[in-house]
Amino acid sequence: MTKKKQETKKRGCGILLHISSLPSAYGIGDFGEDAYRFVDFLAETRQIFWQILPLSPVSSVMSNSPYSSFSAFAGNYLFINPDMLVKEGFISKSDLEGRPAFSNDKVDYNAVSEYKTKVLRLAYQKYKNKIGKDKDFQTFYAKNSHWLDDYSLFVALKEHLNGAMWSDWPKELRDRKKAALDAIKGKLGERIFLEFFLQYLFFRQWTALKSYCNSKNIKIIGDIPIYVSYDSCDVWVNPNIFKLDKQKKPTFVAGVPPDFFSSTGQLWGNPVYRWDTLKKENYAWWIERFDHNLTLYDIIRVDHFRGFVGFWQVPAEEKTAIKGKWVKVAAKDFFSKLLKHFPHMPIIAEDLGIITDDVREVMTQFNIPGMKLLLFAFDDKPAKHPYMPHNHVKNCLVYTGTHDNNTVRGWFEKEARPEDRSRVLRYIGRDVPSHEIGWEFVRIAMMSVADTIVLPLQDVLGLGEEGRMNRPGTTENNWQWRLSPNAINPSVISRLKEATEIYGRC
Repeated sequence: MTKKKQETKKRGCGILLHISSLPSAYGIGDFGEDAYRFVDFLAETRQIFWQILPLSPVSSVMSNSPYSSFSAFAGNYLFINPDMLVKEGFISKSDLEGRPAFSNDKVDYNAVSEYKTKVLRLAYQKYKNKIGKDKDFQTFYAKNSHWLDDYSLFVALKEHLNGAMWSDWPKELRDRKKAALDAIKGKLGERIFLEFFLQYLFFRQWTALKSYCNSKNIKIIGDIPIYVSYDSCDVWVNPNIFKLDKQKKPTFVAGVPPDFFSSTGQLWGNPVYRWDTLKKENYAWWIERFDHNLTLYDIIRVDHFRGFVGFWQVPAEEKTAIKGKWVKVAAKDFFSKLLKHFPHMPIIAEDLGIITDDVREVMTQFNIPGMKLLLFAFDDKPAKHPYMPHNHVKNCLVYTGTHDNNTVRGWFEKEARPEDRSRVLRYIGRDVPSHEIGWEFVRIAMMSVADTIVLPLQDVLGLGEEGRMNRPGTTENNWQWRLSPNAINPSVISRLKEATEIYGRC
């Protein structure tokens, strides 16, 4: 068994913090010096993992969600750090003058995009005549052309056609007729090459940061959504593996059925897969996707894992998820094929919510660890709840909460019922002020028998509702939270390091 497989099979601890939340002078966290300082913090406090959210491009059309992207393969150019470009000679320091006074607390995606687009286009203009002699670029292109060519054309076409959805493009472009694509490539060649360059810079800087993490014995846990957005390069290029009609419109979309939390269920709107077609093609698209992501991350957390075993499909014309139905997937065949390509398959299942026996059976057979959330443990029957620490198992990852939940303190102060708060304090065994409740959850997680725990940095810092990253079901004011530049102080470092050592998670 390889070292990569063993990483979540030994006692360890990590921090959840997305790249966008890092401090930076450029309005959004990026791959600059503050990211390296954060890695140093992880190393100093003896953490083993850094978990991040998807690195995919974001768009205001999709509410800047990293889970709704134009591509399952491309990187978000907003994470490219301008100072690093100066150091490497792509631009000069004077090119960065006129930087807006960005907020340190929240990401203003429009302002950041406007500024970084200007800087990056300038870098391209200065470097485009040299790029043909750049061996690093040639190597990058050779390794990534299988997705990069289509993605760069997709981005150029969307821009050329004023942001129109690909299914609304002229028919010959929608249907990817070779003559039409060849003609438009000639017309949009400059924009296509610009996108090559942006992706080159993204992967160049991310690879350097990941290498630095690994040199400090820190592994990256990356996150991939099971579904892709309909308006994406992935669906445009691979319409045959999705349930679409002759006009390339979805016939069925993804969601989850009605439950305790929603009487109408959740209608996500992503096109669902034709698993029969995927099987005939030996799951080539999925294998390519996993292969690509395992160059980005050391371990992959798969969002909505149960969709690999059975998924809720809803007719595309429906307005709610009520009239959907469950469709089975040949999960064991899929994971057996996956295992042949990736013998030590470093995967974590996001198995939150109602999970059926068939999903558990697949996870057990392929030894895939799941997740336990302390924030959900204190319900009406806490003694038997599987998320309670005394019911944990070794092969799982324990979280105080995730990016989709309030912080522990925010939950305790704003959302928990009086009886929930009472159960928490009884479990802890003493009264705890709300500003310390986040740390108490950290301590409880540390004590768990589970091999791995992952702590949102907001809970380590004891932040309240202001530290929340996302509110599912809403499209406003999400994905904006940023770490204050001075929030990680000597007291935080000392406390986290001591707990990590005391509970044997070094």
